Formats: sequence, structure tokens, C-alpha cells
Amino acid sequence: MPHMTTPHSPPRIAVFCADPHLQDQTAELAARLGLPIASGSTGWGMLLTLETTGSAPGYIVMLQQLGVDAPGPIYVDFVGGKAGHRRRAAEGRKQPLARAAGLKHGTNPVVLDATGGLGRDAFVLATLGCSVQILERSPIVAALLHNGLQRAHADAATAPIMERMTLVNADARAYLPALSGMQRPDVIYLDPMYPHRDKSALVKKEMRVLRALLGDDDDAADLLPIARHAAKHRVVVKRPGRAPSLGGAQPSMRIENENTRFDVYLSLQ
Repeated sequence: MPHMTTPHSPPRIAVFCADPHLQDQTAELAARLGLPIASGSTGWGMLLTLETTGSAPGYIVMLQQLGVDAPGPIYVDFVGGKAGHRRRAAEGRKQPLARAAGLKHGTNPVVLDATGGLGRDAFVLATLGCSVQILERSPIVAALLHNGLQRAHADAATAPIMERMTLVNADARAYLPALSGMQRPDVIYLDPMYPHRDKSALVKKEMRVLRALLGDDDDAADLLPIARHAAKHRVVVKRPGRAPSLGGAQPSMRIENENTRFDVYLSLQ
């Protein structure tokens, strides 16, 4: 997620251990993020919870917003999951995301996802054969991603895909200009959080929790020219279908996909 400029007071967050066997992992995560360890939910706005996964290897890190009408917990799952990202990946290289990224027969571009979020589109591109580096600015969201990558590495079906995915906890605005010529990706992918002005609109659970944690990406347009100078070939911006182009910059082409679209911009170098 890009840096937020809108005044935003994040909720009080703590790390919570839901299984006594995970106390060491809980302490390590809390120390790494500089967060307290909670003994319960009282007094906190959000909990970053560690719990075992049953028969699956490893453990799950979940982010739970607390309070009346709060949505359920969110976490990153590249193995199963409800979001259907694996089904989208099965659609192949003719799907809009793959076309926007420039995937062709025998061509697997190197992609940098500069606004990682929960990593679903990055996973789709890696499933299709791309090497994908994910940037995620928020340490908490990066912790969710790291945990999802770890669990997918331990699963035989997804382990080969995980070999093509890496994660960096960094702000793209500082990271991209520092890339040398050899480090520059072929494609940079941007999926900024779109501000919903209608406060009564019901948005999906993940977006509600991330918005409560991070606020809106009101300065997301600042990242587009930086990305266009860093990418070797193109920048792909995911937008809601009826949304204006990011920062008013007109893309070289647009690829429509139901309620979303992909705006494609050529590199400036």
C-alpha cells in the first residue's frame, strides 16, 4: 500500500497468541513489529492473532478488527482461500490481468507489484510463470503476506509457485528510484486503494479492515510517474471500471474486466 497523506488515526493494535504452543512465535512477531502482546481483546482496536492451522503445516497470522459490526479476520492464503485467485489463474494468459502485463506465448516478464496488499494478483502472475517481487509498505500487512508465503512454501502444490515470489517490506516511492539498471523490472503493477466516498456503501471485508488500518491512498497518483521511470517496459494500474484514470494521466491502452479495468502506461525510460 502506498504512503497515506490523509490524516488517519490507526487503531490500537496488539499481537495475540491463540495457542500456547505459539508463544515464541508471538513474542518474535511482536518484537519485530514493535507491538505489545495482548492477553485479551479489551482495549484494542485490532489484534494480530497467531493460531494453529489444524492438519496444515505452520500457523496462521490473522488481522482482526474489533468492535460492533466489525468484519471477520483477514489473512493471506495462497493454498486454499475464498477469494478464488487460483481459479482466476486457471483462466490462463488470455485473462485481462495477463494481457495487461504483456504475457505472451513463451514470454514471462519480471513483475514488481508495488502495492502488494494481500498479494492475490501477484500470485496469479506467478502462477502463470512470472517472477514477481511484492513491495508492501505496511509492516503489519507485510507480516500477513510473509506468513501466507511461508505456508504456501510448505505446500507441495504451491511451493513451485512460491519460488517465483519474493517480498520486500518497503515504500515504493523510495525503493523504485534506487533500482539499478539490472534490477529494474519489466512491468510494475499498481493496485492503489480506491477511496469510497459513499460511507454507507458496503465494501468487502478485506477492504474494510485495510482501510481501518491504513486509511485511503489519497496520494497514490504520486507513484505513477515514479513507476514509469523505474519499469523497463510498462506500468499496469488496476482501477474500478468507472473510476477516472490515476492522477488524470491517460493510459496507452485499457483492458476491461467486468467491474474493473487495467490501464497500461509505457515506460518513460
